[in-house]
Amino acid sequence: AAVHASRGIEPDDIVTNADGANLHAGIVSALGQAPEARNAILEVDERVVADVVRQGHPCVLVLLNFSRDQLDRNHELTFLGREWREALEEAGEEGPTVVANAADPLIVWAAQAAHRTVWVDTKPRWTADSVLCPQCGSILLHDDNGWRCEECGLHQPKADWWVDDQKAIRKDGHEYELEISVPGSFNLANATCALAAATEMGVDPYDALLGMREVSSPAGRYATTSINDVLVRLMLSKNPAGWTESLPLATSDPLILAIDAVAADGKDVSWLWDVDYEQLVGRTVICTGPRALDLGVRLEYAGVDHVVIEDLSDVFVCPLLQGRWDQPHPIDVLATYTPFQKLRRMGEHI
Repeated sequence: AAVHASRGIEPDDIVTNADGANLHAGIVSALGQAPEARNAILEVDERVVADVVRQGHPCVLVLLNFSRDQLDRNHELTFLGREWREALEEAGEEGPTVVANAADPLIVWAAQAAHRTVWVDTKPRWTADSVLCPQCGSILLHDDNGWRCEECGLHQPKADWWVDDQKAIRKDGHEYELEISVPGSFNLANATCALAAATEMGVDPYDALLGMREVSSPAGRYATTSINDVLVRLMLSKNPAGWTESLPLATSDPLILAIDAVAADGKDVSWLWDVDYEQLVGRTVICTGPRALDLGVRLEYAGVDHVVIEDLSDVFVCPLLQGRWDQPHPIDVLATYTPFQKLRRMGEHI
């Protein structure tokens, strides 16, 4: 959106994979739809970043964060970070400018290999995946100044951009109001990274801000929809980091949590035990999806009142939701990838 708003780039001259198909086939398909386009803005899965660097020769690469995701089919995070680092080392001066999350140690370690790096301090809530130093394996220390390793000296680099309340701040003193429609502190961080990347591509920052202001529900996230006359707001959460950021945004009572574990979600749901569901005590949660029982066990140990309705289609006719059609505020639904897409198909967009 930030690049689309540029006055110097024609909309027809940009190709994207906005539908979220971010593996090899999806990227090739997106590029094939507009072979004459001179600009591509692509979302890329962690597993194919190294291939894109080696074969796609990007000008700008944005590295947001590492979190345990789809543990049964993704490599260990450190292995992926090593692949990224090696690809950037091989690219040398011909490689991309990397806009990197300075608050993620593994991202920093990988991005240090780039010939030019722009650091963004995203101030994340989730740090449980940043326990060991990716360079030497020692325990990292975290404090108000960021993270550091006292054994090898790896540390959080000084930021070129950072988030402060509703503003993206540049080290030269420029401040930009982030007027975005999507909620959450993590989206302010994402917007700051997008602003930094667009600036590196030659887009005027104020044009970029105008573009981001138009984004309301990227790929259906945060969309309000009606399912069986029940008003719901859809949120996608795929891993512990995502759930940690999304749960504080989900304020409805009852709350619906939908879990599946097919290939697109990852079959290993052990990460459920890393999420702070205890913050939901005092509310009622509807657990749904093929792995609803796993979630129910986790909520039982968290002391959260809950019911299990495995079939997603039955949720919106259950007694807890009867009589909700005239309520002004939607029921929040947090879902992993597969049930999220099913809910999008079930709903009538408002």
